[in-house]
Amino acid sequence: MNQDDFPDGFLWGAATSSHQVEGGTRNQWSEWERSPERLARLEREGLIARYGRENFISGAAADHYHRFESDFALAKELGHNATRISIEWSRVESREGEFNAVEVDHYRQVIASIRRNGMVPFVTLWHWTFPLWFRDRGGFGRRGNVRYFARFAARMAAEFPDVPFWLTINEPEVYTNTSYLRGDWPPQARNPILAIRVFHNLIAAHKAAYREIKTASPSSRVGIAKNNTYFEAYGGAVGNRIVKRFLDWTVNHYFLDHIRDAQDFIGLNHYFHSRIRRGVSNRNENTTVSDLGWELFPAAMCETIMDLRRYGVPIYITENGLADARDERRSWFIAETLANVRRAIADGADVRGYLHWSLMDNFEWANGFWPRFGLIEIDYRTFARKIRPSALAYRDIIQESRKSVS
Repeated sequence: MNQDDFPDGFLWGAATSSHQVEGGTRNQWSEWERSPERLARLEREGLIARYGRENFISGAAADHYHRFESDFALAKELGHNATRISIEWSRVESREGEFNAVEVDHYRQVIASIRRNGMVPFVTLWHWTFPLWFRDRGGFGRRGNVRYFARFAARMAAEFPDVPFWLTINEPEVYTNTSYLRGDWPPQARNPILAIRVFHNLIAAHKAAYREIKTASPSSRVGIAKNNTYFEAYGGAVGNRIVKRFLDWTVNHYFLDHIRDAQDFIGLNHYFHSRIRRGVSNRNENTTVSDLGWELFPAAMCETIMDLRRYGVPIYITENGLADARDERRSWFIAETLANVRRAIADGADVRGYLHWSLMDNFEWANGFWPRFGLIEIDYRTFARKIRPSALAYRDIIQESRKSVS
């Protein structure tokens, strides 16, 4: 792989989210994890017998809350100059309107640690978990509740005005579809009308948060972490192209089109390729898959990036990775993916950073702990950290890139 033309100042690193790594959170998701209805369903499906009950309870997670100093030191050792975190809303405002000074100071220390280790912080405001009081008010299902998220954004921007990159919302379409259409995540609504309402309320929430952050910290750059899929119209058939255009519009562009004037950059989360054959999506060959059965198709990265050039703002890849407990495919996947990032840059795309998912193994939402996404392996019994070989391979790519621009 030719690293010579990654731009000077390119940001390299990895990402996490608070609920998945910190441990000890109490929010709408942690309450749902322990609900009798959910546990009974897992029992019926045989998942408790296969993985154990504790696999599905976030609990102490990776104990990153207490170990962030050493975790960021490991990231520095791996050559990272950027990292993505999220602020746990349920910690800093566990009671409506009352901001916890101790927890705010905790995140101040986290951000300071990132900087001491020579990394640029990307800070996400909402990565799918929120306080119980916000849940009880209807969450993002009520338009009036957008003001609470805007207040949270304003307070965080005022507390941390030196954060250069804010991500307001993580993957709004994933949250909406999985929580309000499929009903697999809390609140398990399965209500299309409510799903549409939530989606548009998230658009309003992003815009409101954008305004508040720019008011409190004008120099900060504000964007969204948007999960985009490469839809491939197989063979160029007319029917396949029509389906592709519809899916591109609904899945990839609808949200971004509605916030076009309220984004300084796009945070691209990319995992999926969907081949459309005979008008049907997800007709992939699946030659190589992750532990979760997701197709590994690095060429999709270039196509997905190029599709975002229409917005005319810089692109930072804020998530991209795979579940690979044995670390058999991650080195290949990272190298091939970055080759495709490089292709997109060579073709004119303004890509300025790559943050792998994830810095460490984490609580993978409804799947629990068994999927292993981390560059750093976590022993959940002792919380010992172990650098995987793929993390060193990624470090080699970073170092080679820096040599080429020095």
